[in-house]
Amino acid sequence: MNPKLTTEIVTRFQDKFKTQPLVLHSPGRINLIGEHTDYNEGFVFPAAINKGIVGAIQKAEKPYCTVIANDLDEEYEFSLNTIKPIANGQWRNFVVGVVGELQKRGIEVEPFNFVFGGDIPKGAGLSSSAALENSVVFGLNELFGLELSKKEMIEISQKAEHNYVGVRCGIMDQYASMFGEKDRALLLDCRTLKAKTYPLEFEDYQVMLINTNVSHNLVDAEYNDRRDVCEKVAKLLNVNFLRDATKAMLNSVKHQLSEDEYQKALYIIQENERVLKAGKMLEEKNVLGFGKLLFEAHYGAQHQFKISCKELDFLVDEARNNPHVIGARMMGGGFGGCTINFVKAEAVNAFSEDISKKYRKAFKRECSIYFVELSQGTHLTNN
Repeated sequence: MNPKLTTEIVTRFQDKFKTQPLVLHSPGRINLIGEHTDYNEGFVFPAAINKGIVGAIQKAEKPYCTVIANDLDEEYEFSLNTIKPIANGQWRNFVVGVVGELQKRGIEVEPFNFVFGGDIPKGAGLSSSAALENSVVFGLNELFGLELSKKEMIEISQKAEHNYVGVRCGIMDQYASMFGEKDRALLLDCRTLKAKTYPLEFEDYQVMLINTNVSHNLVDAEYNDRRDVCEKVAKLLNVNFLRDATKAMLNSVKHQLSEDEYQKALYIIQENERVLKAGKMLEEKNVLGFGKLLFEAHYGAQHQFKISCKELDFLVDEARNNPHVIGARMMGGGFGGCTINFVKAEAVNAFSEDISKKYRKAFKRECSIYFVELSQGTHLTNN
């Protein structure tokens, strides 16, 4: 990860607390394909990336915890005896949420100091929240010898998001951030939490992220609404999750659903199929087939699950019309953030310039372009 950022975080910790901290890196993630399938106990295809959160943590000498968000230059002190969700707490809820979920399990920690910062672009949909949660639980596990497994740690991170942040997320983001492997993507079964790893061996193509730099501020409410629809249809089908549903089963209850509900459920069924097909395409080194699945996934996100927006659609349409792009789609929860694109390596610069110019003309704002490498999951570092 980012050596300059690591030095900055460690220096800030040492200046404030006059001790040497444990230092850890917790990565963000991309997702090749499979959106909103994780909370349906389906399949996803994420990978940890070389952008994320750097945290510095150590035991506190005072009877309370102090946390510093370096990027925002904000400081928060709290007592371990009064852990509860904070109204409009933003990043604070990710931290206290992890502590609160540990306490629910009967795990008590002592006061600690924590400084963190990141290089994940804000609002890009690269899971800075999961990276922060994982950095806290991993750091506390190391600091106090809690002997939690990685699986237990990501479950705590997920519950923190549910109960303190108010987003009923699936497990994908936390899993990818914790279990990521260098140069490999993870085809994850969200029911069994077992993953098969795949190298991205598209030698002639490069992964390129394009950030719309918009957030339509609907994400939390709309996310929970989509989950409600999925749970309603699963109940109607008498299955625990839509992962267990087929198109034939869905068609048998179509008359009991609105067209909107039907299409959302159909998208989840089809998206699960696409993720499994994507694994086969990688095994066969079928880059064109893999890219086609990405375009199909975006169509489903746009027209069926309705989590896209005009900026994302514009970027994917431009990618589809460019002969050097084999696949593109919106990535993340929706309503803003990034598209993921597989672009012919020799055409990356030309495509970057072209798409930037067109986006600026269409929306009177800049898009941002990132290139990422697949990286190791949450781990301690020696600075």
